[in-house]
Amino acid sequence: MRSTANAPTGYGATAIALHWVIALAIFAAFGLGLYMTGIPGLTPTKLKLYSWHKWLGVTIFAVAVLRVLWRATHAAPPVAPGTPAWQAKAAAGAHHLLYLLIVTVPISGYLYSSAAGVPVVYLGLWKMPALLEKNDELKEILKFVHIWLNYLMAAVVVVHAAAAVKHQFVDRDGTLGRMLPFLR
Repeated sequence: MRSTANAPTGYGATAIALHWVIALAIFAAFGLGLYMTGIPGLTPTKLKLYSWHKWLGVTIFAVAVLRVLWRATHAAPPVAPGTPAWQAKAAAGAHHLLYLLIVTVPISGYLYSSAAGVPVVYLGLWKMPALLEKNDELKEILKFVHIWLNYLMAAVVVVHAAAAVKHQFVDRDGTLGRMLPFLR
């Protein structure tokens, strides 16, 4: 059985589970966001997809808070021996940026919905409070912020994944195996 705590050679089961739950939910929310915004007009299908996108956003936020709390109380395993200092610093910076984005992207979407005057009803059951009054000018600003924060996150995720693959298959230092234990 895998330990829930992080070890010197890899992340524990809790960190791995939180990482992959958030990663999969972000991929789903991003793909859904791209797809739904491309649907012309205001159709029942588009409205349903917007609801699902919002539900994913609220879920991502909740799990992200858990992940940030977990990370704040459990040190990450050290980087692979021989990793250049600049790469270790770049990895730490990318991780901090990803933590920031997994929290701020859902917040920006939630604020965008509030400014648009469109409620978020989580799972179709719980109407969440609007944090802002309806405001068309602010809505446009928040829409822009939400979209571009998503694109920034996508770019950072691509670099993060490419670096992990490079470390695993070019450097052969086992970095990817820290989040995918079957590669160890």
